[in-house]
Amino acid sequence: MAKFYVTTAIDYVNAAPHIGHAYEKIAADILARYHRLKGDDVYFQTGVDEHGSNVEKAALRAEIPAKVFCDQMTEKFKHAWDKLGLSYDHFFRTTDQSHYQAVQGLFRKMLAKGDIYKGTYKGLYCEGCEDFKRDRDLDEDGNCPNHKKPPYMCSEENYFFRLSKYKEAIGKWLTENPDVVHPDGRRKEVINQLFDPELTDFSVSRSKENVSWGIPVPDDPDHVIYVWLDALANYITGIGYSTDEKQFSNYWPADVHLIGKDITKFHAIYWPAFLMSAEVALPKKISVHGFITVEGKKISKTIGNVIDPNELVDQYGADAIRYFLFAATSFTQDGDFSKVDFINRVNADLANNLGNLLNRTLTLVEKNCQARVPKQEMNNVLREEANEVYVIAGKHIDGMEFAKAIEAIFALVDQLNKYINDEKPWALFKEGKTSEGNVVLYTALDGLRRTAIMLYPFCPQLACAIWEQLGYETELDSKNGKAINIADLIPEGQAIRNKGPIFKRIEEVAVES
Repeated sequence: MAKFYVTTAIDYVNAAPHIGHAYEKIAADILARYHRLKGDDVYFQTGVDEHGSNVEKAALRAEIPAKVFCDQMTEKFKHAWDKLGLSYDHFFRTTDQSHYQAVQGLFRKMLAKGDIYKGTYKGLYCEGCEDFKRDRDLDEDGNCPNHKKPPYMCSEENYFFRLSKYKEAIGKWLTENPDVVHPDGRRKEVINQLFDPELTDFSVSRSKENVSWGIPVPDDPDHVIYVWLDALANYITGIGYSTDEKQFSNYWPADVHLIGKDITKFHAIYWPAFLMSAEVALPKKISVHGFITVEGKKISKTIGNVIDPNELVDQYGADAIRYFLFAATSFTQDGDFSKVDFINRVNADLANNLGNLLNRTLTLVEKNCQARVPKQEMNNVLREEANEVYVIAGKHIDGMEFAKAIEAIFALVDQLNKYINDEKPWALFKEGKTSEGNVVLYTALDGLRRTAIMLYPFCPQLACAIWEQLGYETELDSKNGKAINIADLIPEGQAIRNKGPIFKRIEEVAVES
């Protein structure tokens, strides 16, 4: 059994989750569910980053202790991800005691190796990024381009990590492994950043006078471990580094880290440097996605376009949100959540194309086959095309081309709809051509079976509803490590369950803003 370990970035808990956070987490869930269907041993980790100055200040504003604030905010993230149907295996928190101890152990190991040393830093610091900035990193107004605020001048005694020692090795890793950072344009950006002479040793601690909410530096309580060393370590501490070596050796290295484009440097330069220092294997892949905008504008509390994923799920259902975000947008590019496009797309694809295909097929089976799957005879051309679509869709998922995978799946749905329209099984049964009519219905039923399997990673509830209506007693969800064989055929004589539309049209009027 192959293993598959997928991670997401962990989110700061200084603000509630929004649709941008959800996008990355759903992508990880798609990968996890896809690999479980293949029978792989999957470990899907997501979670929250609870340390740092941003969280500390948010707790002060709320007038409650930092840990209490984190507990409350963490529940909001877990609630949102559960509503979206995320099948994570571990929800990680940087306040977990096992992580606390493992990070201190990691720091000690790097210190003993001579890779961490004490020094004084003076420079520009962006609180939003939790990172020091150079003038060239700022926009023309002197602001951080990500947070639209100017960094402030900071001077303090810190512990530094000796990045200079590992730059050549990281460059070799990035150059000799062209797929390690995806897409390739991001890899090339990282290589340019890496060999910029201004990228030198960097701080891995903050003075407790400036930031007190974090993991203390071992044997030096006047400093806390820098939030990025703390946060990045989650990928190994969450699966047992220094606490459960059996689990750690089973799942590490990560098969893919999913991250946003604004934190590529940390994951493709800082993180491998930390791992090299700790003598831990490097991840197999870092996949970088674009941002989600809302109605063409960057998500911002200032302009009031932050979308709560809980509200979207309550209004439209989790699968509709999951489907649109990945059908409408290339993963590596920026995408937009437009209400008009959302309603039009899910109505057309899920209610009309797929929903009508299932409805009309089951209704014809009820009317002409006593509500049971007819004789196991089918159109072999369509069967082979469905098998080919499965291979194509799988390749697209492996390549993070989720929109192309969905396009391939719905091309099959279109083919099945056309097949029924062309063959007119209702007319065949009326003319007494029962055998020919059975072939059409069996082909459609088996095509729907394969569609459900392929759609499951994207729309698990919808796919399971199709599976149930096709008459299966076992669940499609495969967290038991048993692979689902796409080439199997739907059993002859199986009793179907026509429960009506699997996806109701959104009747809300879609109006251009």
